[in-house]
Amino acid sequence: MAVPMAEAVSKAVGLSKHVTGPAGDLTILQGLDLEIQTGEAVAILGASGSGKSTLLGLLAGLDNPSAGQIWLCGQALEGLDEDGRAALRGGRVGFVFQNFQLLPNLTARENILLPLELTGSDEASRRADEALERVGLMARAGHYPRQLSGGEQQRVAIARAYAPWPQVLFADEPTGNLDQATGEQIIDLLLDLRRQTDAALVLVTHDPRLAERCDRRLRMSGGRLEQQS
Repeated sequence: MAVPMAEAVSKAVGLSKHVTGPAGDLTILQGLDLEIQTGEAVAILGASGSGKSTLLGLLAGLDNPSAGQIWLCGQALEGLDEDGRAALRGGRVGFVFQNFQLLPNLTARENILLPLELTGSDEASRRADEALERVGLMARAGHYPRQLSGGEQQRVAIARAYAPWPQVLFADEPTGNLDQATGEQIIDLLLDLRRQTDAALVLVTHDPRLAERCDRRLRMSGGRLEQQS
């Protein structure tokens, strides 16, 4: 099996996902090919149920495909168990979610610091502070998520994702829970940090403003990539 080119930070070939439910077998993704280059910003668009979030989870190694191969940061995911995939993601893959997923009993700084410490970084404290500075929240470092606005929580989540300087960041509806003005600020922040770190940015979004500012747009329909622009 050929190894993808070094500049492809994420690659999928013949990717399919099938699940069995009460109504029988359901095809979520079917025969999908995709390649994401280093530093590229790619938006995945499509109606609810078209397979966007499933695709994101598979590319990140959070789930296993029914068929096909996936490479992440130059390494094949096939044959890796859950611990192996987690080890591959550590420090090299970041995540941003619609509902922020901050730990409620940790401060903003601690939410950023914890995953850095789990990767064994000997610069965890400095990197956490730098990440807070980059998102403009050093003054809120000691605040808990419940003491932060939605936009501030998402900025903490973005700081947490970018703090290790990952090779690729996956974002699932990062502006979905935010008002328009705050969403614009988050879009600016995501794309600015992408340029600073040269990390690839792969995001699922319904937000046309965010999609238009990406390098490439992929539209999904019925579990297939319908068009690219």
